[in-house]
Amino acid sequence: MVNSKSLILIALAVLPLFGAARPAYAQQTSPIAQPSLTTPPAPSHSRPRILINPRPLLYRRCVDWYELQYRPSGTVLYPQMRCWWVRG
Repeated sequence: MVNSKSLILIALAVLPLFGAARPAYAQQTSPIAQPSLTTPPAPSHSRPRILINPRPLLYRRCVDWYELQYRPSGTVLYPQMRCWWVRG
């Protein structure tokens, strides 16, 4: 018959075998559920930064009016317009 001390020693000897199988089972879970241990590689170089200094905005300012023009066929009301560029 096996005494209780030898039964305990056998149990302690066999226990690590069952404990080693548990982490392998845990690693078979979905990779989505586990956090990633690897980080993406850092970029080897960064793109040069382009600085754009916009010029002052320009817009057109116009003045319009109607002018009477005398023609052989008769007097005509003729539209006139003068425009120029203005800095904003």
